[in-house]
Amino acid sequence: MRVACLVSGGKDSLYACYIAGQWGWEISHLIAIHPEKISWMYHAENIQLVPKIAESMQIPLLMRKSKAEKEKELEDLKEVIKKANVEGVISGAIAREYQKTRIEKICHEIDVKSFTPLWHKNQKELLHEMLQAGFKILIVAVAAEGLGKDFLGKILDEETINKLEKIHCKYGINFAGEGGEYETLVIDCPLYKKRLEILDAAIKWDGTRGSYEVKEVKMVEK
Repeated sequence: MRVACLVSGGKDSLYACYIAGQWGWEISHLIAIHPEKISWMYHAENIQLVPKIAESMQIPLLMRKSKAEKEKELEDLKEVIKKANVEGVISGAIAREYQKTRIEKICHEIDVKSFTPLWHKNQKELLHEMLQAGFKILIVAVAAEGLGKDFLGKILDEETINKLEKIHCKYGINFAGEGGEYETLVIDCPLYKKRLEILDAAIKWDGTRGSYEVKEVKMVEK
């Protein structure tokens, strides 16, 4: 099957893309939407790095800016999917009905199948699977009780997963960050021909939430 993968640079979208590749499907395009403000649908943290990721994966990228107006922003995605001319679309939704149902609606309208390989999987097991598959994941935003400034720029490893589990038990956060509790950036994985090395980044923190803004990266041979 010829498919396009919706990607943000984060762990869920890229792991879903990885699974589609493991199924033997042809990934003809990556698709990304760059929201100009906070969006109900799309991630904004370090979205400017997606072209580098596409270059590393050696897969054509279709990327479009969006004014991120609720519901209207769906039309932006629909138009890009049309350009991809594929049979199916892969997305990384795990538990967010809002995102999943709207992608399905768009796909139904243009007669394209929607696939969510991670849907309702055990979130702790998913994180372990990503690490075992060789994903190197950076935490680039936090916005939930229990997640402090010290998480920003931290690699998601076994120790970090254990910390997230304790915070999940204490505060009830979504283990995989599906509710926006934290955002991630994949700097290396089996899909990449070259890994991303961060040369410059800035931490922003307002006392309760923050971000790790990557300013400069280079691509490094693996």
